[in-house]
Parts: sequence; C-alpha cells; structure tokens
Amino acid sequence: MNLLEQTCREIFPQDNDARSQARARLEQLTMPHWALGDVMDLAVDLAGMSKSIEPAVEKKIIVTMAGDHGVVAEGVSKFPAEVTPQMVYNIASGGAGINALARQAGADVIVVDIGVNADFSDLSGSERFISRKIAPGTNNIAAGPAMSIANARKAVEAGIQLALDLAQSYDVFGTGEMGIGNTTPSSAIAAVVTGKPVRELTGRGTGLDDEQLGRKIAIIEKVLEINKPDPQNGLDILAKIGGYEIGGIAGLILGAAARRKPVVVDGFISTAGALIAFKLEPFVRDYIICSHRSVEPGHKYMQETLGCARPLLDLNFRLGEGTGAALAMNIVEAARRVLTDVATFAEAAVAQADK
Repeated sequence: MNLLEQTCREIFPQDNDARSQARARLEQLTMPHWALGDVMDLAVDLAGMSKSIEPAVEKKIIVTMAGDHGVVAEGVSKFPAEVTPQMVYNIASGGAGINALARQAGADVIVVDIGVNADFSDLSGSERFISRKIAPGTNNIAAGPAMSIANARKAVEAGIQLALDLAQSYDVFGTGEMGIGNTTPSSAIAAVVTGKPVRELTGRGTGLDDEQLGRKIAIIEKVLEINKPDPQNGLDILAKIGGYEIGGIAGLILGAAARRKPVVVDGFISTAGALIAFKLEPFVRDYIICSHRSVEPGHKYMQETLGCARPLLDLNFRLGEGTGAALAMNIVEAARRVLTDVATFAEAAVAQADK
C-alpha cells in the first residue's frame, strides 16, 4: 500500500461525542444563546476534529507551496514566470505579505519548492525553506497534460509526508501557494469539479484587462477540451490540468486530516488543492476551515462544493501565499478561547434568562 492510500484510510469524520460535549458547554456560557455565532460553530468543529473539548491551536504554521506553470507561455498572467523564484526568496527572507500576517497571528511560515524552475541550493540552510522538488514546473496544459500520473502522486505524497512530519510540532496548518499563472489551472480544476462554465469561474488573476481575460477563458476551455480530465479521479485531474503546488497542498490537507489537525485553507489556488484532496478522500472536508472568499469569481462555487457556503472572512483578497489563512488563524484561536475560557452560568453564578 502506498503513502497516499494509507493516509486516506486514516482519515475519519469528526468525533460526534466531542462535538456534543462542546455544544453542551457552549450552550451554557454566560451570554445569550449562541451569541458568538460562527465562532461558536467553529469551536464545535475544532472539538470534533481533535476529539477534545480543549483543542490545541497554539502552535500554528503556514506552508506555502511554490511551483511554476508551462501555461504562462500562453500569456495568461501579467507577471513573468521569473517572479515565482523571486517571491520564494522574498518569503524565505521574511519580507512577503504572508510573513507579516503570519507574524501577527503567531504562526511560523515555510515556503516549499515543489516545482519551481530555479535552483535554490543557496537556501538550503534557511529555516523558512524546504525543497521537495518534483520537477522544474509543469508542462503547458494548453498543449497536453501538466505532468505524469506518477509525478502527480509524488506531489501529493510530498505534501502528505511534510504534514506528517510537521504534525509532531504544530497544532494548526494553513495552506498557501506561490506560482505565476496558477489561477489558470485552478480555474480549470474548478470547472471540472463544480461543473460550472469556465466563463463563470475565471477571474483576472494578477490584473488582466478585458481582452486578456477573454483570452484566458478561451485557453482554459481549450485546456479542458484537449486533456479531458475525469471529474471523479483526483489524481487524473491533477496530472492533466493541475500544478505541483496544487498537488502539494492537496497532500498537506490529507496528511493533516489523517492526524486530526485543522487545516485553514487560503484562497482560490489553495481551494483547488482542497478540491483535489476532497476527490481523493471526501472525509477530508471535516478538517478544512475555509479562511476567506477570494475576489476570483469561481472561489464561491469551489467552497460550496466543499460544503463551505460561508467562509470566516470576505475581505476582497487576491494575493494568495497563505495570507487569508494567516488572518483567519486569529479567529481559530478565538473559537478555542470561547470554548475553554468563558465561564458557564453555573461556574460564574450568573442567573440564566427565562425559558
């Protein structure tokens, strides 16, 4: 049995007993019934994920997967492919948006080269950088498959193994990504999994104008026609139209779920990775926390497919990197504190409302 199959067998639904205990306590807190709404719902989920009414959430990490995309040659991004390795260096040195928001949330950050067309040997000693390179970027999906099935599995299993290693030190995972051109494969994945038309799902990415957006939509439609991914087969979708960082994110989510760790999923590209994980093992949904809603139009439908009709935040983000996940980690910690730190009516000797 390979690592992917073994990991999927270790993913189970949330624990109903822990959820019931958490709900019973929350219903007795010194406030009107369910007065903190979604935060209390999240607290119940955290208990179910961890099988504890005192879920551990203090040790947090954002894992930013990085990969290049051959489809950039089709003009789908306003930025050149060279930006991907440049941003890897920026994240590794602590100067990116994700670094700032992660510091505020008390989360560590690592950037993972899983498919960047660059040599990062000079980063080998950096505490913020890990190399798990499968290949130097994907093939051009407008001309054929992104990668082989074997490499798709390697990408997912690299993410799984990283999650299993990090689970020994961290309580909560956040997903992030860096890869110029990666809204194109993500839109293609969204179209395959949600069944929605490409035009309804595809956004401006790094800031395309109307003409460029029209071209991007046409290219994605061509990608789907050429590759014909199987909507029911996660590895087939990844291999034909995905990206190495998307596969790594899928694996990270699977590995974290197998260890009953909450995974705060970032934006559009991270959610494409979550959809791949969901296709590989549907129970993974019980460990996903949707951090925010991206301005990319397809993000809403992707989250609804995962059962997340309303994410924690909606702030018009379109950066990626894990920034939305980092910001939402504050709410994750708040939910835990509401569950464990607020007194019940009995504990505080406060009179309850009339029934």
